[in-house]
Amino acid sequence: MPQWIWQKSNWPMFSWRDADLQPLLRQCHRAQGQLLGMAGAISHDAQTTDALDTLLSNVITSSAIEGERLDVGSVRSSLARRLGLVDEVMGRASRRSEGMAELMLDATRHPDAALDMERLLRWHRWLFAAHDESLLPLRIQVGALRGDEPMQVVSGRIDRPVVHFQAPPRDGLEVQLDAFLAWFKASEKNAALDPLLRAGIAHFWFVTLHPFDDGNGRITRALTDLALAQAQPQAIRFHAMSASILADRQGYYRVLEASQKDGLDITMWLQWFLRTLLDSLQQAQQRIERVLMKARFWQSHRKDDLSSEQAKVINRLLDGGEKGFEAGISASQYAAVAKVSKATATRHLADLVEKGCLMRLPGGGRSTRYVVQH
Repeated sequence: MPQWIWQKSNWPMFSWRDADLQPLLRQCHRAQGQLLGMAGAISHDAQTTDALDTLLSNVITSSAIEGERLDVGSVRSSLARRLGLVDEVMGRASRRSEGMAELMLDATRHPDAALDMERLLRWHRWLFAAHDESLLPLRIQVGALRGDEPMQVVSGRIDRPVVHFQAPPRDGLEVQLDAFLAWFKASEKNAALDPLLRAGIAHFWFVTLHPFDDGNGRITRALTDLALAQAQPQAIRFHAMSASILADRQGYYRVLEASQKDGLDITMWLQWFLRTLLDSLQQAQQRIERVLMKARFWQSHRKDDLSSEQAKVINRLLDGGEKGFEAGISASQYAAVAKVSKATATRHLADLVEKGCLMRLPGGGRSTRYVVQH
């Protein structure tokens, strides 16, 4: 059996190789500053919409990391309502999405509120808000610390299990959590500790304690968002770290497992954490750049008198990431998106080319494709 990190005599006295982390830290701080500068250049309405989309992405992807699928429309409605927004796709919100919205907004919008045991247990209750407790597995205690059974993450055959992780024993868990919460409070004011490293340490420490029967990963990521909000309240509104974790979910589990079986030097974990944070910041920059590009485009073509169908297709192309449109749009695709005939689509496309909105790519016949002309 491996010796787990929490079994080390000097647990949880973490250490790291600062020289190995400084380049990543500089890149993350630079990306934060660039993101805030870009966000400041878009309209207030666009900022609000982007913040809603970011919160939604964090909620959906944090659950997806655990293999749980949430109703996107329901979660979006819950978030929009709490933000005082009238969203164009507002629908009925479920108890489940209401609880997830409460958790995410509490973590990201109230960085000055104390993180204590009461708040953690409240988060856990919100996480399971929609679950009928009579239908939950008997081992799951909602809004309470885990039971006395050993907490393990296991895979493989029943007769030959592979133990990927084992949490500290239940006995003494309250003392360990009190130590973590005391550190979390004191470290916020520690000028010698980079706030981004603090977020990475908090993530690793809490998920290693694994204090609940279920939901530990999602609570850990909410706690990480809280730490990042305390570090930079404005920036957290525009990037979704859980989405970047989901993109490398297997890497996430591998580095956690390796670090939890290693010594108290957590450099490897912090490197992965900072690289993933940097990815989330860069993804946000690209998204906001598309917003800015879209604004510039419509400013240039404000007098072109486009039809509603033409504007709809242009917006789809400008939003980026449209499946099937990576190499431009064809007349048949235009007809499907705009819901017009093929002849009308061809006429609309020719008009858009003439007005300088679209550019026709080389090729002819049915293969002719068009891209936005920036």
